Amino acid sequence: MVIPVHDINPVRGTPYVTYALIAANVVVFLFTPGLAGSVAGQSDLSQLCHLQAFLDHYAVVPRELIHDQLPLLVPTGAVGVGAHGAGCVVAPPSYHKSPPLSVFTAMFLHGSWLHLLGNMLFLLIFGNNIEDRLGHVRFALFYVACGYAAAYGFAYLNDASGAPLIGASGAIAGVLGAYLVLYPRARVWVLVPFLVFLPLRLPAWIVLGFWFVLQAVYSSGSGLSRAGTVAYAAHVVGFLVGMLLAWPLRPGTPPPPEPRGLLFGRRARPGW
Repeated sequence: MVIPVHDINPVRGTPYVTYALIAANVVVFLFTPGLAGSVAGQSDLSQLCHLQAFLDHYAVVPRELIHDQLPLLVPTGAVGVGAHGAGCVVAPPSYHKSPPLSVFTAMFLHGSWLHLLGNMLFLLIFGNNIEDRLGHVRFALFYVACGYAAAYGFAYLNDASGAPLIGASGAIAGVLGAYLVLYPRARVWVLVPFLVFLPLRLPAWIVLGFWFVLQAVYSSGSGLSRAGTVAYAAHVVGFLVGMLLAWPLRPGTPPPPEPRGLLFGRRARPGW
C-alpha cells in the first residue's frame, strides 16, 4: 500500500471545513473514554468497559440501523465480578439511542491513534481541493452524505451484525472518489515501501485507483485473513457515491498543474 504525503494541486482559499473536521476528530478522540490508556500503550478492564459503553451509545450498529433492534442491556462502563470472574456490568440503557443519528456521531469516533492519523492524513491531502471546488457549505453536506451512504451501505450488507462501526473513512472515501473524478491527473507524492520508503510522484488516478481496487478486493474477503476487521465495504460504497456526486462538476473543473514525468528520490524534491 502506498502512503500519500502531498499533492501538487493548489487551492484558491483556506479549507476551513477540512481543518474543522480534522480538529473535531482529534478532539473527540482525545476525550473518548477509555482511549487514554490505549494511546499510551496501556489498557485495563475499567478502560475497556468505559470504551465499550461509549461505543454502544454513539457508534453505528448495523442491526440497530436496519432493523431498529436496540439492545435491552448495554454496558454501563462499570466493572463487576460474576461467576466467571471480572467483567463489564450491563444494565438497561439510561438513554435513548437514535440509530440514524449514530451514523453522524460515529463519523467522529476512532478506535486507535493509527486509525485516526490514517484517516486524517487522507482528508488533509485530498479534502482541501474538493472543498475548494464545492465551497464550504456544499463540501460539508457532501462529506456527511458520503458518510451516511457508506454506513447504510455497509449496514445493509451486514444487517445481522451487532458489532459497532466507527470512523470517518466512509466519508473520506467519498472525498477520494470525488478527487479521482475531478483531478485524475493531479500529481500526488507517495511513499512506496520497497526495502525503504521510496518517494514517488504519481498521477492521482493511479494512487486512488489502486486504493479503491484494494478496498474492493478486501471487501469480498480476499487478500487478507483479517479483512473482516475493517469495514472495507463502507469504503467502496462511500467512494462510489463520491464519484457519482462529483461527476456533474467535471466539465467546469480547471485542471491542476501537470509536472512531466514520474520523478523519484532527490531529483524530484525541488518540484514540491
